[in-house]
Amino acid sequence: MAQAAAVAKQPAPLQRRRGPATPRRLPYLLIAPAGLLMLGFIAYPVISVFYYSLQNYNPTKPWRNGFAGLDNFVHAFTADPQFWDTLTFSAKWVVVEVGLQLLFGLALALIVNQTFVGRAAGRALVFSPWAVSGVLTSAIWVLLYNSQTGITRYLADAGIGQYGTSWLSDTSTVFPAAVVADLWRGVPFFAILILADLQSVSKDLYEAAEVDGASRLRQFLHITLPHLKDAIVLSTLLRAVWEFNNVDLLYTLTGGGPAGETTTLPLYIANTSVDAHNFGYASALTTVAFVILLFCSIVYLRLSKFGGGDK
Repeated sequence: MAQAAAVAKQPAPLQRRRGPATPRRLPYLLIAPAGLLMLGFIAYPVISVFYYSLQNYNPTKPWRNGFAGLDNFVHAFTADPQFWDTLTFSAKWVVVEVGLQLLFGLALALIVNQTFVGRAAGRALVFSPWAVSGVLTSAIWVLLYNSQTGITRYLADAGIGQYGTSWLSDTSTVFPAAVVADLWRGVPFFAILILADLQSVSKDLYEAAEVDGASRLRQFLHITLPHLKDAIVLSTLLRAVWEFNNVDLLYTLTGGGPAGETTTLPLYIANTSVDAHNFGYASALTTVAFVILLFCSIVYLRLSKFGGGDK
């Protein structure tokens, strides 16, 4: 009994004071303000576009405004030849630009990946056009293509072509001229991404291939390209979306002309909404462009097996 009483008199062990437990939802609460801002700036415009695509909405003609249903979409596919012309040119523009930018970007990345004197300065010089905005790029090339002070004048001085020739106002030369201008800015994008992936390739693979007698071409086809697969797929997809939505360069460089020769679908949408104030029809065209890009992106990723890890 005495032992039990002594045990009873002993002070109870101090319980560890627990601070307020960190709720699992705290990280989500911390990022909630940024998430709400992104939701407001992204989700609301997207929902608005889908809404107005079903409306007749033109502030200059309010008596015609109202619910249109699918009329805007039907008009685009059945009664608007300019929609098909701009969509066809957009596809042509994307294929040519992305293909050439990938080709030249890959070649450039392979060159600057080599060891040579002044490599750091060479890389900075090669990648610098990517830091130039689209509008500034257009301004530079507008000056270069100027018929009085640009390239064509110096070619005419050398006996090539005629004085006063403007490549941007001639339907036979405006497309290649615009392609070259955009190549100047787009090639470094591919070069940067591909170079970053090239530097992760183990040199032991190349040394083993040389021991086995593999040529440079076989090393490129069987070591370099498989390793670059995911980088190439990702860069071409991103660049294809950007080129499809290209407005700043073509708008500043050619304005979609001459005679609508360089009008892409996004540029046509911009003209329809800003110039013609037909926001309902422009929203329908935007919705169509969104569906086209989404479908093509999914198909491209499926066919390319992006992220399959089969390097």
